[in-house]
Amino acid sequence: MKHSFIDEYSDLDSFIHRLDPRTKLIASLAFIIAVVLTPASNWRVFVFYFCIIAVLLILSKLPPLYVLRRSLVIFPFVFLIAVFIPFFKEGEIAGSYNIWLWQISVTYSGLFILANVMVKSWLCILGLILLSSTTRLADLLKGLRQLGVPKVMILILSFMYRYIFVLADEVMRMQRARDSRNFGGSRLHQIRTVGNMAGTLFIRSYERGERIYAAMLARGFDGQIRTLHKLSFRQTDAYFGAVFCLMLIFPCVIWW
Repeated sequence: MKHSFIDEYSDLDSFIHRLDPRTKLIASLAFIIAVVLTPASNWRVFVFYFCIIAVLLILSKLPPLYVLRRSLVIFPFVFLIAVFIPFFKEGEIAGSYNIWLWQISVTYSGLFILANVMVKSWLCILGLILLSSTTRLADLLKGLRQLGVPKVMILILSFMYRYIFVLADEVMRMQRARDSRNFGGSRLHQIRTVGNMAGTLFIRSYERGERIYAAMLARGFDGQIRTLHKLSFRQTDAYFGAVFCLMLIFPCVIWW
C-alpha cells in the first residue's frame, strides 16, 4: 500500500534541510511558545510571525499545496474543541438563537477568542510541518534524544511511526476480506463484525510485537537506536538560531 509519510520531503536539498535537527527543534519550540504567549489583540505580531514561517517554507522548497493541505487538517479538531467558546464567554451579544427549548447567545468576545485560537493553532501547525517535512525522522528522534528526551519515549515514537503503516495495511486487508463476503445485514450485525475486526487487529498487533521483540533480541538489540548519520552543530546553525530568536523578540519590543 502507498502511504503518505510525514517526512516524505526530507530528502530535498535546501538551507533549512541542511540545518542540524537540534537547531530546528529548539527553533520550532521557541516559535510555538512565542505564538502561544502573544496577546490576542496584537494581530500585527501574528502577521509578522506568519511572514517569518512563510519565508522559511519558501526557503525549504516544500510544495505549497502540500503545506496547505497538511495545515488545514488541524482546523476540524481545533474547531470542535473551541466552537463552544462564543456561546459561554460573557460580553456583548453578537446574536441570539432559539434551539428547541434553549436560547443560545453568541458574544463578540467569544468569537474573538475563537478566532485567536484558530490563528494560533494554524501558525503552530505550520511550524511543525516545516520541522517534520525537512528532517528525517531518524535524525529528528536522535536530536530529541541528545536534547534529553527519555529513551523510552524515543523508542515508542520510533516504533509507532515504523509500524503504523503496517497496521494500516492490515486494516485494509481485513476490510477487503469483509467486503468480499458481502458485508451487510442489520446494524447490530455490522457493529459486531467491526468489533470482531478490532479485536482481531489487537491480537495480531500484540503477536507481531512479540515476534519483533524476539527478533530484535536475537540480533543483539540493547535499547539504543543507531544511525549512520551523525549530527553536527555548525556555525550556520548558531547564526540561524540567534537570528531566528531575535526575530521572535523583535515584535515584542516594538508592538507590545
